[in-house]
Amino acid sequence: MEIYEKIARSLPDLAHKMKQAGLTDEPETYVKKTLFTASFMSFGITLIFFLFLPTALVLIAIPILFPLFFFYFIKYVDVRIERIKRNIDQEIVFAGRFLIIELDSGVPIFEAFENVRKNYEVVGAYFEDIMNKVYLGTNIEDAINDTLMTTPSPNLRKLLWQILNSIKTGAEAGNALNTIVDQIVREQQIAVREYGKKLNPLAMFYMMATIIFPTIGTTMIVVLLTFLGINLTMPFFAVGAFLLAFVQFMFLSMIRTTRPPIST
Repeated sequence: MEIYEKIARSLPDLAHKMKQAGLTDEPETYVKKTLFTASFMSFGITLIFFLFLPTALVLIAIPILFPLFFFYFIKYVDVRIERIKRNIDQEIVFAGRFLIIELDSGVPIFEAFENVRKNYEVVGAYFEDIMNKVYLGTNIEDAINDTLMTTPSPNLRKLLWQILNSIKTGAEAGNALNTIVDQIVREQQIAVREYGKKLNPLAMFYMMATIIFPTIGTTMIVVLLTFLGINLTMPFFAVGAFLLAFVQFMFLSMIRTTRPPIST
C-alpha cells in the first residue's frame, strides 16, 4: 500500500468532507496531489532562501517547511467547506423567503425548487442537485436526504429538513419555514454584534504586530548592531519584510474568516 493511501485511510472524514467541498477526486488522489504540492513548495521556498543565503544550512528548511505545507494544503478541504458555507448563509434568508412565497402562492414544490435554482446561484445549486436526482428516477424524499448529507451549511439543512418533514406528513411548509428563516436572521444579528466586539482587540493586535513592534524593533536592532560593529545585509531586511508581510496576510485572513455572513 502506498503512503498516500495510508494517509487517506488515517483521515476517515476526508471522503465525506470532499463531497461537502464539491471535490470529485478520490481521497487517495487528493492526498497524493497534496504531497506533491507540499514537496514543490518546500523545495521552491528553500531555493529562494538559498539564493539570498548560499549556505548548506538553508536545507534544514525542507524538513520544517514540508509538514507545514502538507497540513496546510490538507486543510484546504475545510477551508473550501467554510467558504461554501459562508456563501450559502449569505443567500439562505433571501432564498428561504422566496421559497415561502412560492409555496404560499400555491406553486408546486418541484416548480418552486426550479425557481430557486434560477434565482440563487449558491443555494440554487443544491436544489438543482435534488432536481437532477429526481429526473434520474430517485424519489424526492431520498433526493433531499442525499443532498442533506452534502451541504455544509446547518441553516440550509434546517430548511431542507423542514421541507422533507412537510412532504412526509403532508403539512403546510410555509409557517414552519418562516419560523426557521426568522431564527436564522436572529442568529446572524447576534453574530454581527459579537463580531463588532472582536474588532477592537483585533485592530489593537494589528497595530502592535505590524506597525509598533516592527518600527521600534527594527530601529533598536539597527542601533544595537551599529554599536556592535555588525553590518546589516540585504537578506536581513528581506527576511524581515517577508515576516511582516506574512503577519499582515494572516491578520487579513483572520478578519475575513471571522466576519459573519449576512444576507439581510
